[in-house]
This record gives sequence, C-alpha cells and structure tokens, in this order.
Amino acid sequence: MKRILYLTFYFEPDLCAGSFRNTPLVAELAKQSKDYANIEVITTLPNRYSSFEAEAQELETRDNLVIHRIAIPKHQSGMKDQVMSFKEYYSKAKKFVKGKKYDLVVASSSRLFTAYLGYSIAKKQGIPLFLDIRDIFYDTLEDVLKDGLTKKIALPLIKQIEKKTFGYATHINLISGGFKPYFQHYKNAEYSFYPNGVDDIFIEANNSEPISQSHSKVRTIVYAGNLGEGQGLHKIIPGAAKELGKDFKFIIIGDGGAKGKLVEELKKLKIDNVELFPPVKRDELINLYKKADFLFAHLNNYAAFEKVLPSKLFELATFPKPIIAGVGGFAAEFVKDNIENSILFEPCNVNEFVDKMRKYNYKIVKRNEFIEKFKRDTVNKDMAANMLKYI
Repeated sequence: MKRILYLTFYFEPDLCAGSFRNTPLVAELAKQSKDYANIEVITTLPNRYSSFEAEAQELETRDNLVIHRIAIPKHQSGMKDQVMSFKEYYSKAKKFVKGKKYDLVVASSSRLFTAYLGYSIAKKQGIPLFLDIRDIFYDTLEDVLKDGLTKKIALPLIKQIEKKTFGYATHINLISGGFKPYFQHYKNAEYSFYPNGVDDIFIEANNSEPISQSHSKVRTIVYAGNLGEGQGLHKIIPGAAKELGKDFKFIIIGDGGAKGKLVEELKKLKIDNVELFPPVKRDELINLYKKADFLFAHLNNYAAFEKVLPSKLFELATFPKPIIAGVGGFAAEFVKDNIENSILFEPCNVNEFVDKMRKYNYKIVKRNEFIEKFKRDTVNKDMAANMLKYI
C-alpha cells in the first residue's frame, strides 16, 4: 500500500475555511485511494476561536485514513500566539513522521508554514509535494506589519522560506486565480486553480424549505466568521451602522484578533444597532442566514487582498438573500461575473456602502447556476484525482 501524508493546521470539527476545505477533500482522497493507499492526516485539535470548543479525538482511524490531532496552546489569533501555536504543531508533526516513509506529501496552507513543514518532510524523503495554497503570506505581512525592525527581519526570512518551499513543490494548487502572477517565477511545479466550493450542507438547507422575504421594518445584515485584521470589520461596521440608523441591524457572529478594535469603535460611536455573538456551529449558522435580510462579506483594504477569493462568498451565495460584498481586485471581478443580486462596494468605504444600501431595491434570487458550477464535491473529486497522479 502507498502512503500519503496530509498536513493541515485546521480540520473538523474546527470552524473555519481551512477546516471546511480540507475535511471533505481528505474524505474524497481516502475514498478514491481506498484500495491502494493509506492516508495519514496531521492536524490540530479545535483552536480557531478561543470562544469555541468542540470535542475531538487526538487519534482517529477510519478505514484507510488515520487522523492525528495535536493539542496546541490556547490563543487569541494574535501574531505571537500564532507563532507559538505553529511551533508546537511543527515540532510534534516532525516527531509523528520520524522513521516513517511516505510516497506523497500534501500540505494545505494559508500562512506558508504548513507548506514549509510539508517541504521539509518531502525533501528529506525525496518524494513529491502537492501544495494547496490558500493565501500569499508574504503579501499579507507586507501590508499588516508596521514599518520597523520586525518587518525588516520577517519579510526577507519569509521570502527565503517561500523560495525553498515553492521551488521544490511538484504541484501547486492556487485557490484564487488572482495569485497566478505572483507564482510565475516558480516554474518547477505544475499548477491548478481549484477554488473553494459550495458545501452540501448549505445546498440541502436551501432545498429543504422555501426561503421567503422578511417583512420586518428593521432589515438585518448578518456577518459570520473571523473578526481579524484581514476582515477589517472595525473599519466598516461602526460607521455604516451609524449612517444607516435604526432601519438596519447588524448581527456579527464570530471571534478573532481584531474583535477588540470593533468593540472599541462601536463604543466610541455609541452604536446600538450592532449585536455581537460568539461562533456557532454550522446548523445554527444556517438558521441565522435564513432569517437574515442581507448576508455580509468584507476584506480590509490591503493590496494583498486584491488577489484573494474569500471562501465566505461560496457559502453565502447558496442562500437566495442579497449579498453585500466589500471586496476588491480579483474577488470583486468574481462577484460581478458569478454572483447575481449582490451589492458590491470598495473595502472600508462607508459612504459607498451606505449609498448603495439606500438605493438597493430588495429582492430574493436563487443562484442555481452558481451552485451547480461550484459544488464542493465536484471540486474535490477532480482535486483528489489530481493528487493521486503523483503516487
């Protein structure tokens, strides 16, 4: 039997895009390779949000699939916390693989270091490395870090790690077509562009019962997900809530490193039409989406985010509610081309957001074509088959 090592920092039952992408993809990979390969997943116990806990086994076996979940320190998603958490994951993953021989390493990575872990194992064993790249970490740090000694040290170091990792990879999947120009220098790898997809749980939820228009006088705008610097909600929600006034209510569900900034800004502006809730499981989230009038997605106005394609858009587009999307670059073009009944505005631009909301003529539209085109199971079948070409 062949052996595949699969590295992902996030996996079920954690609540985040990395978990939602990798959990069904691993299941599909195990299904397709059942008769000739064993898969070993090294991941972490749920840790994405400090305010969310879920039971999970540290060791789990299912047919030809073994899952190791590593306990990492509690964190608040700050930079230092994340470094310490990954250090723990990295060192324990290295211990797990010591003395074992694999035929392929797969690494799904948004912050580069899981990809680097995959590189260090694959290179040592002289085997193929398949990378699934969900973000460009160098670009993000360039925008997020303030000028100073940390930035001067960090960026060249990240670039060196990146060159080693991407330069060795046999295959690189880019989750967004906007990443393509950045990777043009890494010619050793074959490339694919499998995006995030629409999960069955959302498709089934929308098919189970009709979703009608709300008749409430107060329109609800629901955001669910990470409250980090990358989402920049503190730059858009408080100002927009103040301008839109009592006719609109924002419901924010989630947690993250920039939540404190959002809370502080809400207090400063004395906003009373924004409610904050901790992360919830997906079945609860679906009910909240169904009751909402508008579904909200937003990225901070950093140059790095002009290349990305947020997984949140795929989740929201399964619901027939209007989507408010504060995104730019590649994501903005994707919304224009694929997601009808959307309200698109420049990230962090309160005036444009408010103006478009006031002019919008409310309607419910089912996005059947989008759902059919981007079904997660279709994406996963093709992607898993692509991985198995290398063993």
